[in-house]
Amino acid sequence: MPHILVTNDDGVDAPGLLALAQALQPLGKITIVAPSHNWSMCGHVKTIFKPLKVNQVNLADGSSAFSLDGAPSDCVAVALMGMLPEKVDLVVSGINPYANLGHDLTYSGTVTAAMEAVIHGVPGVAVSLNGPDHNFKDEVDYSAAAAAASRVARQVLQKGLPPETLLNVNVPYLPAEKLNGFQITRLGKRIYLDVLIPDQTGQAEYQIGGDPPIGENEAGTDFGALAAGFVSITPVHLDMTAYHMMEPLHGWEWDF
Repeated sequence: MPHILVTNDDGVDAPGLLALAQALQPLGKITIVAPSHNWSMCGHVKTIFKPLKVNQVNLADGSSAFSLDGAPSDCVAVALMGMLPEKVDLVVSGINPYANLGHDLTYSGTVTAAMEAVIHGVPGVAVSLNGPDHNFKDEVDYSAAAAAASRVARQVLQKGLPPETLLNVNVPYLPAEKLNGFQITRLGKRIYLDVLIPDQTGQAEYQIGGDPPIGENEAGTDFGALAAGFVSITPVHLDMTAYHMMEPLHGWEWDF
C-alpha cells in the first residue's frame, strides 16, 4: 500500500488540508505532518539547529495528524529524515486556497513543501485552488480541487516522476462538472501590483500592500489553462540553470 505524506502551508487546521487528506485516502496510507500555524508566502524555509516541536492533534473529522512548529519544508524534511518509521512514496501539499502561478513558486510554502520532497528523492505534488481573492468570510469549496488532486496523485503513484521534478497543480474555482479537463502547461508570467506603504507616524517602518496579483492570459500557460476552465499541471524542475546564458557568459571579460 502506498504511503502518502500530506502537508500544507496554511496550518494543520486548514480546511484545504483536510479535504486533500480525505480525497487521497482511497490511494493508500495517509500521514499528515503540517505546520502548527499559517506559513503562507514563506518561501523555501529550512530551520536548522533549533528544536522543532511535534504534537499529535485531531482534525475536524477526528482523524489524527502531526503538528510541527516549523515551516512547510521543515514538515517534509523532518518526516522524511526519520520522524516517520515507514518509507514515504509521495508527498502532496495543499490544498492552498489561492493559485500558485508563475513567479509565485518562489514565494509559495505550498510549492516549496513539494520541492523539499523532491530534494529528498520523493515525488512531490503541490495543489492550489484559484479561490476568490481575499474573501475569507465565505466558505471555500475544495471538492473539485480535491478530486483533481486525487487524480494527479494516482497517476504519479502509477507512473512516477523523473528526479528533481515536481508537479504544480492549479484548479479553477468551479464545480467539478464544469471543469473542462486537464492541461499540461508551462509557467506563465505573474504581474504583481504591490505598493510600498510608509508609516504615517514618521516611524521608519513600511508595509507592502496593494491589489492582488494578476497574470498574462497566454495559451499554454498555467494562467491560460485556468482562464479556460482547465486544471493546470505544470512540471517543475529544480535545476534553475539558465542554460541559454552559459555560452554568452563565456564571451564576457573574466580576467582580473
